Amino acid sequence: MGENSRFGPSSRFNSGLIFVILICFVESIIFVGAQDLDEGSFKELCNTDLTSFLPLPYGSLPNMVCKPVWNSYLLRYSQSKDNVITIVLSTIYTSGWVGMGFSNDGMMLNASCMVGWVNNEGRARIKQYHVKGFTPSEIKADEGHLPLTSVPPYVVVREATMYLAFQLQYNKTVKMQPVLLAFSSKYPHHLRLTVHDDKTTIKFDFSSGKTDSNVDSSSSIIKNKKTHGILAVLGWGLFLPFGAIFARYLKHKDPLWYYLHVVVQFVGFLLAVAAVVVGFSLNHRLHAFIPAHKGIGIFILTLAVLQVTAFFTRPSKDSKYRKYWSWIHNWFGRISLFFGAVNIVLGIHIAGSGQDWKIGYGFLVGSILIICIVMEALSRIKKSEEPEFPSAFPMNSL
Repeated sequence: MGENSRFGPSSRFNSGLIFVILICFVESIIFVGAQDLDEGSFKELCNTDLTSFLPLPYGSLPNMVCKPVWNSYLLRYSQSKDNVITIVLSTIYTSGWVGMGFSNDGMMLNASCMVGWVNNEGRARIKQYHVKGFTPSEIKADEGHLPLTSVPPYVVVREATMYLAFQLQYNKTVKMQPVLLAFSSKYPHHLRLTVHDDKTTIKFDFSSGKTDSNVDSSSSIIKNKKTHGILAVLGWGLFLPFGAIFARYLKHKDPLWYYLHVVVQFVGFLLAVAAVVVGFSLNHRLHAFIPAHKGIGIFILTLAVLQVTAFFTRPSKDSKYRKYWSWIHNWFGRISLFFGAVNIVLGIHIAGSGQDWKIGYGFLVGSILIICIVMEALSRIKKSEEPEFPSAFPMNSL
């Protein structure tokens, strides 16, 4: 991110591109989104006769309430006087798993979920899972806090629609309850859930059958997640890499390269700091345990602060310390850009962002890589065409 020391052509090529090559992580995950249904389709589905393929008590719910909740998700439920809630959740299904979870605060962490799927052999499975963390290994099968009754849960696929049925017994009437909805197009592997393709959180009132969108804190959290991601991508994925490119390949445009480098890096630094601030706010609200993402963020922010500090402590060109300053400044910049890219990929993975984020960031990294290769090639060609001047003091041969 600063002046380059004078290296030979081979060293210059390798050191200039190695950090860009390393950050080019490409994840080719194909997402299958749920299809939205119109109001008429929902009404028709609500009138579906469940008795032909669901056992009692799921096939015939007394005083059943049927509500669309998200995409193609349809929630049927009945709450008895003794506070037993019988639930039948249905949605369009092709492969993978479908889940419905209950949470005290609307967050994924510590939620208990019922997840259903039909494996490749055609065997239907439904299990309770406890979300103890954000990685698949931390989502434990046959654990959770849902007050399931003695009535066995049931899952079935009927005419490309999956039905998850289960029954809960509470001590009091359930009113407003944060509900998590998610799906994945990939099957669980040895009961370990794959990462969801999409998810949402709603607050559903089981006493009235209404979704309270006004008090749904998940919408603001989702907005903050997007803000955090956008700021990080703009700072660490766009401005800071291009600031480094200006410093490396526009040295012949002195002092234009220097002003471009300083201004672009300063803007990138402000965006990176803003991303960290929003990230800490999210961490406080989610009570999330993501040490790798958080630790890398603090590390690269520290390097960025040192880089800004280096701007004010830059020795003069005639100083004997200038080459050491340049070497440290260059490699601190490359290390921070590398780990900044790694943290963006890690953040996209942790957030379970959609395909657009993966493709968008992959396109950005690929574009930067192509620009660096082209600029490096032009620089080497130009250098090879420069005439080699003889020594200023040639020795006279006798």
